[in-house]
Amino acid sequence: MDAQHVERSWDETVALFERRGLPESSYENLYEESYDVHTGPVVIAGDLDLDTVGSSGAGVVVDGDLTVEGSIVNVDDGCPASVVLGDLRAANVYLEGDAKLLVLGSVTVDAFIGSMTDKLVMIHGDLRAGVTVLSGEFSPDLVGGTLHGAVVAPAYLDLAQDVDPAAVLVPEVLRAEGEDDPRGFDAPRVHGGRLLSRIVKGLPVALG
Repeated sequence: MDAQHVERSWDETVALFERRGLPESSYENLYEESYDVHTGPVVIAGDLDLDTVGSSGAGVVVDGDLTVEGSIVNVDDGCPASVVLGDLRAANVYLEGDAKLLVLGSVTVDAFIGSMTDKLVMIHGDLRAGVTVLSGEFSPDLVGGTLHGAVVAPAYLDLAQDVDPAAVLVPEVLRAEGEDDPRGFDAPRVHGGRLLSRIVKGLPVALG
């Protein structure tokens, strides 16, 4: 995040949420501790590692729009909360740990990827993605607007679509028949390990 921020108490943070119209249902399960508040718009030149974001307190709040020119990544448990009180734009979003990501506006990305279930992900606006890949029972807790783009997900998820993964994902992230995936992705034909590797390297995973 940018170097300019103010640490706010939980009561001050809640007061900000209320002024911006973030519903209590979004933040009622956050830790009632201090948060680093950044005045938006905030632009990050590279990637944003959610596992290390914030210098104090329980997480960060961007009071406005957040643009990440690289990817947003979470792979570990114990992830600080990230709240965006505006729109969020990034190359990709990859969530595999226990991410707490709340966005009051819309999310616009090339690829939105989620795996595992111990998370809090609420998007009050649209989710606009070239492709959304869901695995391990992961589904956003809320998409208040419209989900745009193809969805590659196991059939048991409500958001699953009848989509050929080869039509929306680069061939390097597709799993061959019988091939093992160390990350255990159950999204159809997706190799989670290679998917994460390409995102970390700044390489595209979505076609087009």
